[in-house]
Amino acid sequence: MMRRSACASKKTGQPNSTNPISCSPSDLFRTASSKASSKEMERIDNLFYSFANRSSGMIDPEGIERLCSDMEVDHTDVRILMLAWKMKAEKQGYFTLEEWRRGLKALRVDTVSKLRKALPELEKEVRRPSNFVDFYSYSFCYCLTEEKQKSIDIESICQLLDLVLGFQFRAQVDYFIEYLKIQSDYKVINLDQWMGFFRFCNEISFADLSNYDPDLAWPLVLDNFVEWMQAKQS
Repeated sequence: MMRRSACASKKTGQPNSTNPISCSPSDLFRTASSKASSKEMERIDNLFYSFANRSSGMIDPEGIERLCSDMEVDHTDVRILMLAWKMKAEKQGYFTLEEWRRGLKALRVDTVSKLRKALPELEKEVRRPSNFVDFYSYSFCYCLTEEKQKSIDIESICQLLDLVLGFQFRAQVDYFIEYLKIQSDYKVINLDQWMGFFRFCNEISFADLSNYDPDLAWPLVLDNFVEWMQAKQS
């Protein structure tokens, strides 16, 4: 059975008349746009499968390293984490097809070359204050690799702080990392402490710490950090 044309012919009121198919400009635009979108999605999918692991159906850590190599970007570059944020990737080191489609459609790219060229704009997008808080929180959650895991070990936290926050609050990050490495009270950092340090960087005068009030609702690790800083300065 033949399908009816999307562009319907108009009746003339005359029986057995043969009419040309009539399409409005908007119909033609929608048809062309739909075809272009379909082609773009096909290219996005083909690109995904060129990096995906055949058995798992996902881009795994090895696939991400190959992607980075093709983009001429180091796999430890913060922009790869930003790309994961854009995709809303759930599992560290893995991209699903759905996540890949989400990210590349949002970036309007369908080739490795276009993706590489999109990274500077993605970085600008992430570093807008309205987006950065979400990215900062995401970066912690993305590193929770085990089921029901709620905290991250100190060594990994130090690497993540340097990667995510070092460009913006270099001095605060360097001193906090130094403190975390020498202290013995904390083996892990949780999300509340992670977000508390971001708030600390934004609100507290550094390095004099003159407006830090320990009676306010700061995580205890930050109270201890401030005490350590004050003792260091004196």
